[in-house]
Amino acid sequence: MRIVLLGAPGSGKGTQAKNLMAERNIPQISTGDMLRAAVAAGTRFGVKAKAIMDAGNLVSDDIMLGIISERLAEADGSEGFILDGFPRTEQQALDLAELLDEMRTPLDAAVLMDVDFDILMKRLTGRRTCSLTGKLLNVHFSSQQELDDCVNAGGELLQREDDNEDVIRNRLDVYRTQTEPLIGFYRKRGMLRTVNADGSIDDVYERFTAALQ
Repeated sequence: MRIVLLGAPGSGKGTQAKNLMAERNIPQISTGDMLRAAVAAGTRFGVKAKAIMDAGNLVSDDIMLGIISERLAEADGSEGFILDGFPRTEQQALDLAELLDEMRTPLDAAVLMDVDFDILMKRLTGRRTCSLTGKLLNVHFSSQQELDDCVNAGGELLQREDDNEDVIRNRLDVYRTQTEPLIGFYRKRGMLRTVNADGSIDDVYERFTAALQ
């Protein structure tokens, strides 16, 4: 199974990818993790990326594609992969399709984790971390008892600086402008599968795996 995961920040892509990775023993390939690993390992494209990043510039698409090709050539990707965070634009999707055709590992599907905007806002702005236990909570979705347990034990419910409403609205706007067009891109090619990503992690995972049948 070779898939691309699509969805806005907060749609649960990372969580469901990790579940699928554990069940089917195929790697989740996150763009950020892959880039850091290539730089750390000093691969051919990792060395190029490091020079660009050290200069304070963004890594170009051709270098990212080179890093992806290096990662997919590793043994654990022989049975499939889950691409998370790439492509983000239609041009990247076209370049990725060309690369995967050359590697004879074309995509099976693009899976959209579909969640209403209002729910995404609550998921992201409501995120808190208990200062005592490190447990991830949400002021909108966690039970009152879970929230009270942290506070009553002397802990604080901490919010990340970038989880404020203005920053999150901007992230969602960028997604809508740059990445949402990929939905139409993959739909036209008959590759899009849409998952209702609202609900418990287990319920969403059941829908997710059903969409891959």
